[in-house]
Amino acid sequence: MDLNIALNSFEGIADHSEAVPVSPDMVYDSLIIGGGPAALTAAVYLMRKGISAALVTENFGGQVAETGGIENYMGYRYINGFELAAKFSEQIKKFRLAVRDKMAVIKIEKGNPFSVYLSDGMIVKAKTILIASGKSWRKLDVPGEKRLTGRGVAYCTICDAPLFRDKNVVVAGGGNSGVESAIDLAKVAAHVTVVQNLEHLTADRMLLDAMMYYTNITVMHSTVVTEINGDSSVSSVSIRSLVDGGERDIPADGLFVAIGLVPNSAFAAGVVTCNRYGEIEIDSRCMTSERGIFAAGDVTTVPYKQIIIAAGEGAKAALSAHEYLFRNG
Repeated sequence: MDLNIALNSFEGIADHSEAVPVSPDMVYDSLIIGGGPAALTAAVYLMRKGISAALVTENFGGQVAETGGIENYMGYRYINGFELAAKFSEQIKKFRLAVRDKMAVIKIEKGNPFSVYLSDGMIVKAKTILIASGKSWRKLDVPGEKRLTGRGVAYCTICDAPLFRDKNVVVAGGGNSGVESAIDLAKVAAHVTVVQNLEHLTADRMLLDAMMYYTNITVMHSTVVTEINGDSSVSSVSIRSLVDGGERDIPADGLFVAIGLVPNSAFAAGVVTCNRYGEIEIDSRCMTSERGIFAAGDVTTVPYKQIIIAAGEGAKAALSAHEYLFRNG
């Protein structure tokens, strides 16, 4: 089944549901930005409180939809990311939530109410805003990456490492993310090859020292991934040396791309305070530096970027937004 058809079309989530289109003529009590676990959990909590809410997202599921397999989300011994993302979006069907999907937010304008500008020119107004736009994995942008995502190409070792037990895996990236991924994988995989485009690894010394304990890790410096090969799943990874230009294929059952994450927070620049990584700073109640704007999930400074944590933060942010509305009208 096509992920875009299943998760990314408003028609797909609106069939036999109470969902309605977002209206530029409404002033919503709360506008949710995002379509992952934090955003959809927030939507459920807000709608159960009986307030008017709208949700704008570029894609339903977020990073969850790109995760091959999940074994650490309560209620499921195993479920793949696509299925879990579909269940999240299914949950909002019963509520009269206003939804605008496949749509980017361009900027937020302060005011009473706030004005949120969408990429198609629509302006949505709301008394409160809940930003749960998540992060995006930095992609290699090489042939085969998109096609084989969830079929051997993965981005989260905490989520997917156990699926590669006794298999050969390649990790692209030699920074903290890459070395952490290599260590996690070395505990279960037969062999791990780390491909680093620089002459040396850039991870913290503590991580480099920890990696030295594993004899099943090979590091290839000054090398880049050029293509990911395979029909229904990854079979090999093509690499090229930046020293002599030599190319070859590494037989592999999987490739973990670990070159970092980018917070989807650019549209909020200058409105809320972000740290040097672009994550939105929040307090224990998911409040940002701007009154009336809340944030939850991976786009924020909350530690441990996990599905279950994002969902919990989404619920917390929704309850905080509801309390804010109750106290401020």
